[in-house]
Amino acid sequence: MQRYCLALDLKNDPVLIEKYKAYHAQGGVWPEILESIKSAGITDMQIFCTGNRLFMIMEVSASFDSTQKAKADAENPKVQEWETLMDQFQLPLPWAKEGQKWVPMDQIFGLKN
Repeated sequence: MQRYCLALDLKNDPVLIEKYKAYHAQGGVWPEILESIKSAGITDMQIFCTGNRLFMIMEVSASFDSTQKAKADAENPKVQEWETLMDQFQLPLPWAKEGQKWVPMDQIFGLKN
């Protein structure tokens, strides 16, 4: 099993941050989005928030292919609708590439390493 850790900022607006959290609370994420995540081989996904900074841990199966996931998402109207909705809350990190939302993080410490 492989783990990905990613970061993204939210717009620094307490009202927007609370709305974003509500969309991601239990029962808030659309079923079609959950299905697109699971069908891509993502076995677990957790998002943490501090202030307006988000941190995502994503565990994936051996079958996971990020390029294939991006292609499937681009072709899925419901995923695109969700992404457009989330755009009103999200703010790319200053060092993100053009069009990039979630930025992969590099592990710099591991107790077991």
